[in-house]
Amino acid sequence: MKIHINDPLDEDALRKLKNDLPNAEITSEYFDKEVLKEKIKDYDVLIVRSATKVTKDMLENVDKLKIIGRAGMGLDNIDVETAKAKGIKVLNTPGQNSLSVAELVLGMVLDIYRHITRGTVGLREGKWEKKQLKGLELSKKTFGIIGFGYVGKNLANLLKGFETETLIYDLVKLTEEEIKEYKVKQVSLEELLKNSDVISLHVPKNDKTYHMISDEQFEEMKEKVVIINAARGGVLDEKALLKYLKNGKVLGAGLDVFEEEPPTSEFYKELLSMPNVVATPHIGASTDEAQARVGINIVDRVVEEVKKLN
Repeated sequence: MKIHINDPLDEDALRKLKNDLPNAEITSEYFDKEVLKEKIKDYDVLIVRSATKVTKDMLENVDKLKIIGRAGMGLDNIDVETAKAKGIKVLNTPGQNSLSVAELVLGMVLDIYRHITRGTVGLREGKWEKKQLKGLELSKKTFGIIGFGYVGKNLANLLKGFETETLIYDLVKLTEEEIKEYKVKQVSLEELLKNSDVISLHVPKNDKTYHMISDEQFEEMKEKVVIINAARGGVLDEKALLKYLKNGKVLGAGLDVFEEEPPTSEFYKELLSMPNVVATPHIGASTDEAQARVGINIVDRVVEEVKKLN
């Protein structure tokens, strides 16, 4: 049994994998697409995170590969359909890094409301913008969460301490128990857009969600709204966002994901230069705690499937 880990895996998780499968040949090294395309033919199991793209052309000529493990929630870096057609089991770790993403969202909102990044940059430049940087309190604001999966639920829990009115838009109807547990109100997308002071996106990227927030939706929003995207690049129309940042309708935006990653084009230089944009390089799940949980979880799932093969 040959197992290859192409992206960094938590050290405790790697030790656990070796202990649980002592007879397996386990390698851990990053190969770029062209190298991995050749080497993947020799593996029984491939474990990746988000950096490695497991594409259709990479999978078309594999016969030995039985399992692909994604140490993370999303599967948009893996051609799942081709894998399934080849009889390859695709595993992921939903929910294990959700709290880290929710905390980043909250941090971005507080940064925008209290001008933390702008104040820091100003001080470094010798400015004392005390009067210009009057902020807002998050407490008792209306907070809209679009998509109520693992991250949305963690975010709702964190917001309880701020006594926000938390609105939820999700295609799945919440139970009365969930509404009481998370202290939320489930509404239509239109109602959420119309009433929210802050809107945070937590949906996967697919044909139905691509640019689900664009000009039409921005027009429906309140004045001085804050919008956060720590889900997937593409669910938010970034060109529309820039337009409404410029005209003042959007007070600020927090971005951890982008349609183009890394965001290096001239358009992104303009977007990221806006003083009311807070941005991070897709680090929502990048905490020690989340990576430890993700690593252990994917190891447990891979070991379970390997034992089934035997």
